[in-house]
Formats: sequence, C-alpha cells, structure tokens
Amino acid sequence: MAKKQKLSKGQARRIRANHQKRLQRAKESSADTQTSEFDSDNLGAQEPGVVVSRFGQHADIETPDGDVLRCNIRRTVTSLVCGDEVLFRRANVSDGDIAGVVELVEERRSQLTRPDFYDGVKVVAANIDQILMVSAVVPEFSTQIIDRYIVACEDMGIAPVLLLNKVDMLEDEDRDMFMAILAEYHELGYDIHLVSSHSGEGMDNLKAELVDKNSIFVGQSGVGKSSLVNSLLPDAEILTQEVSSNSGLGQHTTTVSRLHHLPSGGNLIDSPGIREFGLWHLEPERVAWCFKEFRQFLGGCKFRDCKHLDDPGCLLREAVENGDIAEFRFDNYHRIIESMADGRAGARNPRV
Repeated sequence: MAKKQKLSKGQARRIRANHQKRLQRAKESSADTQTSEFDSDNLGAQEPGVVVSRFGQHADIETPDGDVLRCNIRRTVTSLVCGDEVLFRRANVSDGDIAGVVELVEERRSQLTRPDFYDGVKVVAANIDQILMVSAVVPEFSTQIIDRYIVACEDMGIAPVLLLNKVDMLEDEDRDMFMAILAEYHELGYDIHLVSSHSGEGMDNLKAELVDKNSIFVGQSGVGKSSLVNSLLPDAEILTQEVSSNSGLGQHTTTVSRLHHLPSGGNLIDSPGIREFGLWHLEPERVAWCFKEFRQFLGGCKFRDCKHLDDPGCLLREAVENGDIAEFRFDNYHRIIESMADGRAGARNPRV
C-alpha cells in the first residue's frame, strides 16, 4: 500500500478554513431557523435598544426602560458589538431564552478596531467617548504598549486617558521615575491618572472622569482592569486574577465584553485582555501622524521617502536632538513600524 502523502501547511490551512466555513454556515442556518419562528405575527414593532453583550449569534439588548432581552441576530447584521445602538423586535411569545430579533444597527459615532489575522480589521466596541489605557507597576510597565494604544486612539479619533494602576506598590523614588515618564504624555495634552483599587488612591478623580461618558478599559492582562471595574461597580461581580508568581504575566480573566452602567450615569465596557495591539493595517505615514508631536515636522524632511532614521535632513531626528520630541517616543515609533512589517507577514502566512 502506498504511503499516505503528508499534507502541506497550505493544504491543511485550506482544509481547516473550509471546515470552519461549513460550521459557520450550519450555525447561521440554525440561527435563521430560530429567527424564522418570529417572522410572523409573533413579532412586535421595532424598538430601540443598546447591545450590552454579544454571544455568538445572540446578543443581550437593553431597552430604554432598563429591560435586558436576549435576541437572535439577523444574518443581514454583519457586525454587532458592545455599545451598538440597534432596532430590534420583541417576540410576543418567547422561544426559551430568546425574546426577540435584532434587525438593524444604527450608524456608529465611533468605534475601536484592531486587526485580526483571520478576520481582517475587527471592531471591539462602538459609540465610545474615551479609551482608558491601563498600565501597572507590575507585571510590566511599557511605554511601547501605551503608544500602541495611543496610535489606535488617534487613528479612530477617540480620546485616550492613561491610567497607571497599582501605585500603592511604588516607593517614592520609583514614583518620581514614573511621574517623569508620564509628564511627557501630560505635556502632549493626554489625561493622566495614578490609581490603586487596593488603597483607593486616585479613584475619586477617576470616577469624575467617567461621568456621563461611554468608556472602555484596555490593557494587557494582569494590569488590574477587572479590579478597577470591581471598585467602580462592586455589584458587577467581575472576576479577577492575580499575576502569576512563576511567569510574572497576568492571566485572561474577562472572556466576554460587557457594558455596565456607572452610578454617575456613564457607561463602562469591560473587554477581554489584549496582550498586543497590532497596527499592521495602518500605513507608516498614518502611524507617524498619530504621534501628535510629529505632525508639525511631517512633510518637511529633505527627502520625500525619509525613513526618519539616519536620513540626512530628517526633521524628526533633529527634533529629538533638540528635545522637542522625547527619545523614547521616537524609539517606540520605530518599534511600531518594525512590528507592522512582521504583522503583515504574519497576516499573509498565518499559523496552521
């Protein structure tokens, strides 16, 4: 008997992709079957609502009266995330846990996106006013991660707010070091908050920042996002996880994005932890523009194709030498550009 030929990586990837497509079609067909049961006189008039959570082909929709109903999602609704404003139809007679059907998503005022190797640019949240970027003293403080989030915020036109969490663990000399770094961001006009959900430091100022706004917390796992949410919303019962003593890394604790109402009247979306925030879907020129202090120098370099490294007549390099641009921000810019090339290569050749 001839030996069975081993599949190439490309063949295995195509087989798996086709299998996933068949599974997805089966799920959509099942969802359509459920939805069709509501396509008669069993559906009421269209009502407005807000998505508070999304579960596969279902979503929890909150009505203006505060009721939360689990609904099917029409196949014509191609994207639905926390914060979306929708029109849905309530079922006169519910089918198990399903109480209605989402039929239309209203135009978004804003949205946070991140690239995905398989899904392209993926929407994370909608209709948000500000993004609270959480860093912490442990497991690791990284200005590169901060600048990645800032680039995303600038690209989407959403205000970023920087939070340094777990400051109760800082010694005085360490606090001075962190303050010197954060001062660079403050000079650029970004709001900065030093907070601790353990000691309560800075929490009152943070609560004031959230009043009457739709906000989302982002940051690497282990920086204390869920602990902060628990402090802001003690009844939310968000799970928390200590940083691993072996690896020093945080563990993913939140598995599904969910919108919570704050006592102040604003809303907060708690989302799954993101270790990296890829930017490979952006052009290098766009990334440079997203560094606010670069803008006045862009387009003025001696050469049009200036890479802003050691190119003669580079205005960005001169600005760094003159102290007009922080050297660590300039270095982070180049790290982001390098990672974008790696990300695009990964997008072309995703892991099997």
